[in-house]
Order: sequence, then structure tokens, then C-alpha cells
Amino acid sequence: MRGTRRAPYLFTGPTLILLAVFSLLPILVALVISFTDMNLAGLADFSTVRFVGFKNYVDVVVDPIFLQAIGNTLFYVVIGVPLVIAFSLAVALLINYGRARLFKAFRAIFYMPSVTNVVAIAVVWTYLYNPSLGLFNYILNQLGLSSVPWLTEPVTAKLSLILLALWRAIGLNMIIFIAAIKGIPKTYYEAAQLDGAGAWRQMFSITIPLLSYAIFFVSVTTMIGWLQFFEEPFIMTKGGPLDGTTSVALFIYRNGFQLSHFGYAAAGSFILFFAIIAITLIQFRLQNKNDEAGA
Repeated sequence: MRGTRRAPYLFTGPTLILLAVFSLLPILVALVISFTDMNLAGLADFSTVRFVGFKNYVDVVVDPIFLQAIGNTLFYVVIGVPLVIAFSLAVALLINYGRARLFKAFRAIFYMPSVTNVVAIAVVWTYLYNPSLGLFNYILNQLGLSSVPWLTEPVTAKLSLILLALWRAIGLNMIIFIAAIKGIPKTYYEAAQLDGAGAWRQMFSITIPLLSYAIFFVSVTTMIGWLQFFEEPFIMTKGGPLDGTTSVALFIYRNGFQLSHFGYAAAGSFILFFAIIAITLIQFRLQNKNDEAGA
């Protein structure tokens, strides 16, 4: 009997230990560092580290580059998140309703970018965006259109990064939507067919409403991912031009690993951390209100 009581702890214990050591402990250490002036000298000699209180947080929130990074990140979120959800859902519905074997191949084709190394993808797309030798401008020129400054004009550069990130994100979310669609009972569609509902009526009256939880899940995870947008601007633009593509995550990386302002970067990371938590809680609150309204 005693062994039975201990069994759950024996199974969950190793996981909880790993979670504490590699997740919770680093978060606590980073929180402490955010209240200090830790830098490279401090790593060599902890006696040089000074406690500065909330100074790092105050300096970060008034830093013009950080404020610009917030604006850039909101730009990515407002445009990128709806596009990812809309295109992922559209592709999932297309593949699900498609009857030809070609649609099965589309499933693999759309999924491949999400499992391909982001560095390799970003390097290839950088060449595609090249203003003089890139494929995109070559096609535009062949059509009699002028070249586009894909990565050399702030707004256009942000849109170019969103296009790449959208292409990468469709595949994984498409799989989630397809799995949710497969879980809808076929009896609903059979009843709708008996009532004379066509394919479009079934899609908007059955499929999409019953995907509400899948859409909510994808919305939350996609929102968190875009708030942490980092790889594309880091590899392709380095935050330029004129910090026009610098995201909050890239701002944190630059101050922490390039400028060695560890306390300053840690403060920025916790501002982003609390922002993500707040936005996620708002999404859950809105979803709960929708559930109560529909009940």
C-alpha cells in the first residue's frame, strides 16, 4: 500500500526535478540579475556586481530603441497572427475536402518548411530578396514592374519577414487544424446532408464553429510565437534598417549577448515575459466569455 502511494512521486519526481533545475531556477536567477548591473566583469568577479533595484526596468521602458522594438513587435503580431490562422485554416480545409491524391502530397509540401532549419531557410530567402540578383525582383522586372526594396526599407522589410515567417508557420498549424477536423463526428455532416445543406453550408455551420477550440489554441500559441519573433530579423536584417525590424527578443539578445549588459537585458526579458502572460490571460478570458455566451 505504501509503495502504491509512492508510485506517482517516483514517476513525476524526475520530471519535476528537471523542470526545476532547467526552467524554474534559471528564471529565478534571471530575475535576480535584472535588479543588478551584471556584465562580463561581474561574471569574473561577483564582488563588482551592484544591486540597482528597478533602475534597469525604468531605463528599458524609456529606451527609444526598446519602444521602437515594441512597435515593431506589435506590427508583426497584428499582421502576422491573423494571416497565419487564416491561411493555416484555409489550407487545412482545402486538403481535407480535396479528394485527389495530389492533396495528400500538399500536406507534406506545406508541412516541410516548419521542420526545415530556420537558418537555412533565412539564408535562401535573403538571396531571394536580394535587390539586384534576387529572384523576386527579377520576376517583377520581367513583368515590367520596378524592383522592391525588400530588406532595405523599414516597413517593407517588416512585411518581407512576415511573409517568410508566414510561409514557415502554415505547416504546423495546418496539421493541428486537420487533426481537429478529423475529430468532428461524421453524424453532423450526415444530418446536414439530409437537411439539404451543401458543402459550403456545412463548412460554415458545422466545421468552422466546431473548430473554435483548435482556433483558440492556435491563436494563443501563434501569438506567443510572434511576440518572441527573433530568428528572421536576427539572421536576415540584424534589426535594420535603422532598427526598423528590431523585435523585443532581438533587443534583449543584442543587449545581453552582444553588449554584455546582462541586467539590462534580463529586465527587458521580464517585461516581455509579463506581457506574454497578460496577453495570454486576456485571450483565455475572452474565450471563457464566448463559451459562457454560447452555453
